Amino acid sequence: MEPINSYRKTRWQLIMEKHASYISLLLILATATTPLCLRSQSNATINIDLNKSIGNMNPLWAWFGYDECNYTYMKDGKKLLSEIAALSPGPVYVRTHSLLSTGDGIPALKWGSTNAYTEDASGNPVYSWKIMDSIFDTYVKRGMKPLAQIGFMPEALSTHPEPYKHTWQPGMSYDKIITGWAYPPKDYKKWGNLVYEWVKHSVDRYGRKEVESWFWEVWNEPNSGYWKGTLPEYLKLYDYAADGLKRALPSARIGGANITGGGTKFLGAFIKHCLNDTNFATGRIGSPLDLVLFHAKGSPKLIDATVVMNVKQQLQNINDALVLITSFPQLKNIPIVIGESDPEGCAACGMATNPSNAYRNGTMFSSYTAAVFARKYALADKYSANLIGAVTWSFEFEDQPWFYGFRDLATNGVDKPVLNVFRMFGMMTGERVEVKASNMYSLKNILDSSVRGQTDVGALASKSNNSAGVMLWNYHDEDKQGDVCRVKVTIKGLPAKKITLAEYRIDNEHSNSYEVWKKMGSPQSPTSAQIKELEKAGMLQAMGNAGNVEVVNGTGQINIGLPRQGVSLLKINW
Repeated sequence: MEPINSYRKTRWQLIMEKHASYISLLLILATATTPLCLRSQSNATINIDLNKSIGNMNPLWAWFGYDECNYTYMKDGKKLLSEIAALSPGPVYVRTHSLLSTGDGIPALKWGSTNAYTEDASGNPVYSWKIMDSIFDTYVKRGMKPLAQIGFMPEALSTHPEPYKHTWQPGMSYDKIITGWAYPPKDYKKWGNLVYEWVKHSVDRYGRKEVESWFWEVWNEPNSGYWKGTLPEYLKLYDYAADGLKRALPSARIGGANITGGGTKFLGAFIKHCLNDTNFATGRIGSPLDLVLFHAKGSPKLIDATVVMNVKQQLQNINDALVLITSFPQLKNIPIVIGESDPEGCAACGMATNPSNAYRNGTMFSSYTAAVFARKYALADKYSANLIGAVTWSFEFEDQPWFYGFRDLATNGVDKPVLNVFRMFGMMTGERVEVKASNMYSLKNILDSSVRGQTDVGALASKSNNSAGVMLWNYHDEDKQGDVCRVKVTIKGLPAKKITLAEYRIDNEHSNSYEVWKKMGSPQSPTSAQIKELEKAGMLQAMGNAGNVEVVNGTGQINIGLPRQGVSLLKINW
């Protein structure tokens, strides 16, 4: 008879052989590197080493844009621009559509105009810069810099001018916005001279040095319905615009092509033209290319009455464009801008007509923004790309219903939670430093699967001469609230024995005007006292745990509880 221990071992071996595949699966699941924060007692660890720099904390986030250019100088538009300008230690860049569209300057959803170009009865150009100056004066007075979009086509230059001004409203087909402004010019020389006169006027008004600090780009999404011409016609449009700009100011910086997410074939053809082809305007080889731009969008869906985001799609757009751009040796170190970088594609489509846009008012938009920007830095690092900006296409909509579900930063002058993420970014300067997090998706994993199986509890950290900033988020693609995840943050490389700590928070109880508005009964005509309360609630709020943190051998530890879809900034000074 075999010894009992030997008998048991043999039986265990038989069990292992019979169920090997099932047991292997259990072992894989048990050793997964991104465990799920399921309950309030769950925890995550984040380790930060201030001595390990991984790159500069470039203000990629300090870029914003919107469709309706005339909102710029209106009441709430001016207020929001002042707030945006104040949140950044450096200049904020602004991009807007319709700067050359014909009209009376009265805005509508997805519509704007400046009437910069008309023609007299004999077909001679007539230039008017009054409305344009109102827009650019607003930026320059606040220290902001235009990412000036050369478009759209003036009515007098359009090959198909009628109909011109559209009457689109939320719920209508998006194609309704495509009218005479989207067509090629009937005279490319007049088009180039229009750009020349615009840039010349800008230099005369603001000075050469100021205009040299701007960026210029031609059109918007020319691989889509925004451009009713062909690819060669866009290349011709670009060449004449660039020629006009460089004639007025040779040191001005211009680029393209701001293609839609997934439009890399068009972008590749554009880059090759600028590098190798005959210039339509000058007859020489090549066209000026001082920066490259593209768009990246996610794609939320409504599943079982729950909004489910798709961070993977937006990041994949960025990945694919960077792969293309960095494949050209001639473009090494060229500035790259994501001309629109958002969870989806239509800022003016509210949640009433598009229920999948319900994420926009609350903390989902905040946590999504924090998690995505961290990966933008990671993608730039991966490809050694000179990514200088990512335009958040989100502004405000004048005189619209409160919290209507537009993709905006403020509603009726009251800041929404997402704006506070950018206030947090504004406190992060210097160098980015190494982060290791137990519950944070790797770049590969998030590109493979988005954020579906477990929450993404991650961090982005920076260090300057006498401070550090740690942004933390607890994000998931499903727009659901959840239990608190306890996060232990360990920071190495602290240069002092004592540090002071302030924690800023965005969640349902902090920095959240939307939740306060709902508690008021969701008034569409709030009183002046209620508006003041909402304005206060819309500001970035500090938690009550500020104080000193003990440092032992250069290491300090901070423990916080972070709810699902919450964002925190730990601001550390010494």
